[in-house]
Amino acid sequence: MTIDSAGTGDWHVGRPPDPRAQETARRHGLDISSYRARQVVTEDFHRFGHIFALDQQNLKDLRRIEPSRHIAEVGLLMDLVPGRKGTAVIDPYYGDEDDFEQAWADVNAAAERLVQRYLR
Repeated sequence: MTIDSAGTGDWHVGRPPDPRAQETARRHGLDISSYRARQVVTEDFHRFGHIFALDQQNLKDLRRIEPSRHIAEVGLLMDLVPGRKGTAVIDPYYGDEDDFEQAWADVNAAAERLVQRYLR
């Protein structure tokens, strides 16, 4: 299984994660300092079984570029979490440390649900 991350925009391509995101990940035992941003490409819809957007705008952007035929299930990440259908992962960029922790918690909760789905 391959897991990857990509944005719908190109403004951070090639750059490392925000230092605050790196610090949040480090607090949770993960070093993401070597990661680099990339943009979603059409081939991703054929390469991955799932492509999840973190908010409605990114979902619209994905729908705009998705090819007519593909294998990827496209949807909102938080739809995986009971009681969170249709909601977004907080965008911590203009926030503080607590916002980065909340984004981590949201993504982690969805990831746990995805793993549970595949373990069944």
